[in-house]
Amino acid sequence: MADKNTWFITGAGRGLGIDIAQKALAAGHSVVATGRNAGRVLQAIGAHENLLTVALDITDPNAAISAVQAAVDRFGRIDVLVNNAGNFYAGYFEEISPEHFRAQIETNFFGPLNVTRAVLPVMRRQRSGQVITISSTAGLIGQEFCAAYAASKFALEGWMESLRFDVAPYGIDTMLVEPGFFRTELLVEGASTIWPEPSIEDYAERTSQTITAWRGMNGQQGGDPAKLAAALVTLSDSAALPLRFVAGPDAMAGIEDKLQTIKQQIDAHRDLSASLVFGDAD
Repeated sequence: MADKNTWFITGAGRGLGIDIAQKALAAGHSVVATGRNAGRVLQAIGAHENLLTVALDITDPNAAISAVQAAVDRFGRIDVLVNNAGNFYAGYFEEISPEHFRAQIETNFFGPLNVTRAVLPVMRRQRSGQVITISSTAGLIGQEFCAAYAASKFALEGWMESLRFDVAPYGIDTMLVEPGFFRTELLVEGASTIWPEPSIEDYAERTSQTITAWRGMNGQQGGDPAKLAAALVTLSDSAALPLRFVAGPDAMAGIEDKLQTIKQQIDAHRDLSASLVFGDAD
């Protein structure tokens, strides 16, 4: 990686995307910041000589190709892709409509695929690059009220774990980022969060209580997005990009507990599992 890289960031018009763009610029890098409205992205980040803002709906493959071409036309290369754009369709599974569930997967999973598919030919020609994808603790730990969101993030995890084998021979590194609760706009209604329409009496009270609790959490999350953005720039600039970055003390605690639970479950049925091969007596 060069001392001055070109970053391509999705979802850069609000939340963590703004911080990532600003920290990358402050570190001396060039930034292509994308969002549905390029003007709003520019207003959010602030004008800079090394900044290009481009309109991009990540669910549109052709828009991704056009945005990548604009980046190459301006800066000649793309060194760091940050798949950051996403949203949150909350709710219990039975109350999430099929249309909303598909929309969740379309944005949080197929969106990053569209952008990465457009960027990889540039990185392969360069024989260098980094693909950084913002997942979530919910990408490793299923959580209540997160059936669609967790499904989209679990899909990201599997794709990125496998993608690294595809692209490593061409000098391209990958990193999954699993943040806990950060004070971003993820829980802001109308911006990133879509609450369910209550339709099943069995879920009504739990839905009301959960929405009230999560509304109260917004703006109170312990994670500092500016510090997370700075950490991502530090990791990108380091000699070795980790395959995963578990971000925040709550994320570390939750994932360590999940790993311990899996180990306990393996140990509890180790003999039965080991017996499932040809040659052993029934």
